[in-house]
Amino acid sequence: MLKSEEVLVSAIIPVYNGEVFLADAISSMLRQDYKALEIIVVDDGSIDRTAFVARSFPGVTYVYQENRGAPAARNRGLQTARGGMIAFLDADDLWSDDKLALQLACFRRKPSAEIVVGYTQRMQKVNLADGRYEFRNFSDPVLGMDFVASLIRRSVFDKVGLIDETFRQCDDWDWFMRAKERGINMMVHREVTRLYRRHGSNITNEVTSGNHYAIMMLKRSLERRRNQETGKTMILPRLSDFEEE
Repeated sequence: MLKSEEVLVSAIIPVYNGEVFLADAISSMLRQDYKALEIIVVDDGSIDRTAFVARSFPGVTYVYQENRGAPAARNRGLQTARGGMIAFLDADDLWSDDKLALQLACFRRKPSAEIVVGYTQRMQKVNLADGRYEFRNFSDPVLGMDFVASLIRRSVFDKVGLIDETFRQCDDWDWFMRAKERGINMMVHREVTRLYRRHGSNITNEVTSGNHYAIMMLKRSLERRRNQETGKTMILPRLSDFEEE
C-alpha cells in the first residue's frame, strides 16, 4: 500500500530481442530507493529469451505485442500503466541509482513542473582480454530531449498525446517538441539519471536513418507552428527554454 505522500511511478521498458541486457536494466530500476514503482516490460515481438528474462523478476508486468517498433511499445506501456508519474528505460541502458529520488525531489520543490529532465552519461562497450566486456564513460554528461533521462507527469500525455509511431527514431524528440509547443512546464537538473550504453547493435548507431527522422521531426514541428493568419512561424523550441533548477 502506498503512503499518503507517495505517487506511483510507472516505469516502461520497450524491448526487442533484449535478452543480453534486459536483466541489467530491470535491476537498475529495482535498486531505486523509491519503492512505489510499477515496472512494465513491453516485448515488441522478440524471438530470443526476452520473455524468460522479464518473467524471472517477480512483480514485473510483462506485455507481449507483435513487432511494431519502440514507439508503439512505449504507447502500449502507457496504456497499461497505472501510475501518476511515467518513466522510461531502454532495455540496453540503465538508470542511475538515485534517478527517482532526485527527480521526485525536483517535483516537490517545484510543484508546477510537469516534466523533469536529467543528464545522460554515455558509455562505450570495451572488450577485455579475458573475453568479458565492460562499459566505460567516453564523454561528459549531456542534456537532450530524452524519455529515459526524464520523469513525466501522466497528465502531460493527456495534453500532448501519445508517441508518434511513424518515427523509428527521434520519437522522443518529436514528443518533446510537441510538449514544448503546448507550453508544458519543463525543468532540468544537472545530475545524471541515464546511463546510455553504446554497443554494436544499438539502433541509434544507424546515423543515416536517424538524420532522416530528425529532419522529419523538424519539418512537422515547423508545419504545426506556422501561423496561418500572419504567415509567420513561431520560434523553434530549444533546450535553453527549459527552466533549470
